[in-house]
Amino acid sequence: MTMSPAATRAALIAGAAGFCVLAILNCGGYRYGIGDQAFYVPAVVQHLNPSLFPRDRMLLHVQDRLMAFDDLAAVIVRIGIPLPVLSFVLYVLALLVLFAAAVSIGRTLYSSKWGVVMLIALLTLRHRITQTGANSLEAYFQPRMLACALGLAAIAAYLRGRGAIALGLVAVAFLMHPTTAVWFGIWIVTALAVTERAWRRLLVALVALAGLVACWAVTLGPLRGHLVKMDPRWASVLSGKDYVFPFDWTPAFWIANLGYMVVILALYALRKRQQVAQPRELGLVAGAAALVLVFLVSWPLMRLWVALALQLQTSRVFWMLDLFATIYIAWALIAAVPRRVGLTFVAIVIAAATARGLFVMQTEHSGAAIIAVHLPSDDWTDAMTWIAHTPPASHVLADPGHAWKYGTSVRVSGERDVYLEEVKDTAVALYSRDVAMRVLGRINDAADFGSLTPERARALAKQYDLQYLVVDRDLALPLAYKNARFRIYTLAPASQ
Repeated sequence: MTMSPAATRAALIAGAAGFCVLAILNCGGYRYGIGDQAFYVPAVVQHLNPSLFPRDRMLLHVQDRLMAFDDLAAVIVRIGIPLPVLSFVLYVLALLVLFAAAVSIGRTLYSSKWGVVMLIALLTLRHRITQTGANSLEAYFQPRMLACALGLAAIAAYLRGRGAIALGLVAVAFLMHPTTAVWFGIWIVTALAVTERAWRRLLVALVALAGLVACWAVTLGPLRGHLVKMDPRWASVLSGKDYVFPFDWTPAFWIANLGYMVVILALYALRKRQQVAQPRELGLVAGAAALVLVFLVSWPLMRLWVALALQLQTSRVFWMLDLFATIYIAWALIAAVPRRVGLTFVAIVIAAATARGLFVMQTEHSGAAIIAVHLPSDDWTDAMTWIAHTPPASHVLADPGHAWKYGTSVRVSGERDVYLEEVKDTAVALYSRDVAMRVLGRINDAADFGSLTPERARALAKQYDLQYLVVDRDLALPLAYKNARFRIYTLAPASQ
């Protein structure tokens, strides 16, 4: 039975709402200021108030100079949209674009609407892409997530024969997250070259131009000096980021990631045998193979510790293959089985996504709001609100693990320079040896933070020009502010 346009619109709206709710539940809710926003929030804020982060700006600049998102976000915030609200709007936008792309792809590749429902349900199941440091969904706004959604929309456009729109969407994704867009670009350019003869000359020109830009970037541009070898001291700062070094993969990791291509090839062959494969699917399969080739070519360079090869994190191409495999698996679970069995599979996946989402919320985030657009009203945020009213040049000493222990980074909730934020600072160290040495030195000097004495705090203050210490215990130091949990001590006069 054919649905009327009004019924179709109603179904799409209901489906989009259901998709967003299930996706958010499976992430454990949406929360502002956590995770990678320890970098992205201050990267935007520094544009809004140039007096902030005088010491940490060099650390932020190592990564933000390679992207445009922070500049664009700052422009929107200046118009009058608060950053927490903008972050949530972009988060929902990413989910809606992902939903729309899945619907478009499903309508193109599947003969049954239940295949589309299956694909949407599968995409709500948040999971980590093996040894990549990336999740399919996040509990906060991460530009990479919007770039991925735009990339999948580009795949949908390609499948409908709209190559120009596909490349345009990749270009927009590049503004959000360059490397994610590059992988989608390789995928789509390869696909167009394989299936669209009329595009080949233009693609050759585009690839040549991209090659020239890449040569400029690594010789004279923003990537100059990144072809150096990463030495052991630099690498030691990244020891906790095992996804950076794929040459240490176990056989299980290789099987998991290369297994995507096996699944894709097997299901494409099945679709060919059943005569349901679309002509442009061959291009997508070729593009997926090109992404695997990119990773395999980069692997020896990573094994030689070439910094740029490690910084590109080419293992994240398997995120694209994960999406492609999911698209085919959704089809197989519906089309390759009797209709009643397929509908049962749909019900099982939706039920599993719902149960998993509720379980995550009730166990990992018990009592937390499903959506928290602003920072939580807790003792840490209260202490950071006080810090935010200190002079802009204030330098704060806090537990190096404060971001994951208390919820947000000092740079996010206090908008001030911080001595060390171990999770994000070590991640940013990937892009600069100077930053890595700074982080390594601070890790070593604050190794005794759990047993920090007033004398040691004063010594660190003198060495690093620190003005305030935030701890959750009493110390014999001048008290500037306290609440039920935290104490803020004055270490030295703050600059005006």
